Amino acid sequence: MTKKLPAVFGLALLAFIMNWAPASATEPQAEKPGTSQVHKIRGFLPDLRFTLSGAGGKTYTQDDFKGYVVLMFFGYASCPDICPTTLAQLAQVMHQLGQLADKTRILFISVDPHRDTPEKLQTYVNAFDTHAIGLTGTERQIADLARRYRVAYQIEKPKPGEPDNYQVAHGRGVYIFDAQGRARLLASDADSIDAITAGVRTLLK
Repeated sequence: MTKKLPAVFGLALLAFIMNWAPASATEPQAEKPGTSQVHKIRGFLPDLRFTLSGAGGKTYTQDDFKGYVVLMFFGYASCPDICPTTLAQLAQVMHQLGQLADKTRILFISVDPHRDTPEKLQTYVNAFDTHAIGLTGTERQIADLARRYRVAYQIEKPKPGEPDNYQVAHGRGVYIFDAQGRARLLASDADSIDAITAGVRTLLK
């Protein structure tokens, strides 16, 4: 069933096409010839900027990632398919980067702060790659950050008597920032591992 997008996010067409998908979508889309490449977005989205909470009571900002290429992805730890698939892809990107992975970070931003604590998120992302950091914040912080990057998400109503049992629909794009924190590339789960790796390598040179 098609989910309605929250009008508050004012999605740009490109971000809408690449980012929106319900979390329960399990059927992979066929990759079209010639489309397996990351999209350049320099000048279309703002620089990396945020204040969020990580494991161990640490507060992270964009300043903690100066000098690193950042791959930022929005999701949640209970996601049944999109998030684990995307994180597994990004882990393969890190593997292909070899030693260059030490100058690259994956930021997994939770859009489900009610259920996702910083410690839970870090445990979750550690299962995929040690270069990944799980971050969360207040509902307002997450909403403001999602709006900044035109990321759509929608939290369904919990089932009666089960406050923690609900679905979340969210964007599926991976935002890639260069070492100066400038938004440079946008990847999706339709892009090949090689294409994403090649895009990241160009920013590491």
